[in-house]
Amino acid sequence: MTSGLWALVLDGVWVTLQLLFFSALLATAVSFVVGVARTHRLWIVRFLAGFYTEVFRGTSALVMIFWVFFVLPPAFGWQLVPMWAGTLALGLTYGAYGSEIVRGALGAVDPAQKEGGIALSFTPWQRMRLILLPQAVPEMIPPFSNLLIELLKGTALVSIMGMGDLAFSGNLVRLALQESAEIYTYVLLIYFVIAFLLTRVMRGLERKLKTGVGKAPVREPDTELKRPETSNVGGAA
Repeated sequence: MTSGLWALVLDGVWVTLQLLFFSALLATAVSFVVGVARTHRLWIVRFLAGFYTEVFRGTSALVMIFWVFFVLPPAFGWQLVPMWAGTLALGLTYGAYGSEIVRGALGAVDPAQKEGGIALSFTPWQRMRLILLPQAVPEMIPPFSNLLIELLKGTALVSIMGMGDLAFSGNLVRLALQESAEIYTYVLLIYFVIAFLLTRVMRGLERKLKTGVGKAPVREPDTELKRPETSNVGGAA
């Protein structure tokens, strides 16, 4: 490929990374808000959070992008740029999946921990902030890592809006060179490299968080036999 075509691909990589960053931020915020709401003591809060989760998990991310970009603007009289339309659609969709991760991790915390917070007269928010979340968040990292990779692959859907992401740029280069195998192989490799780096970062974050709550892997004790120390009783003067 020429330098101009490579520049087009690199521009697409940059757009993909921006979209991934913004939609991941939105999905994370939605995950925690809705996930915590699923454990609320008021049934109406649990119902609304559950309704949101079921709606966005039960609809196609591709159709949601169409709806946000083509249907929502005329209904309200304004237009979203492709970046923010993609961020909104992907963030809300994957946030619904993430909310179940948060709910499950909170539910897996030892009930004795919750009872201890009640015994200490902590408010529900204090129990959540000081007891439940510090123990639940490290357990959320592996499934969140998988969800982040799925979100990365889902960013390719925004190419239907004409947004110049990696998938869209790769298709333009393919049309220019009429070389499908070579171009799409490059695109696959770029997605793989980004996903691999994200996985490494998330694993490092998991180790750090588990160390902070005392869940780091325990080193095996030294099994080497040591010679016992003996006193110099009866030794030479």
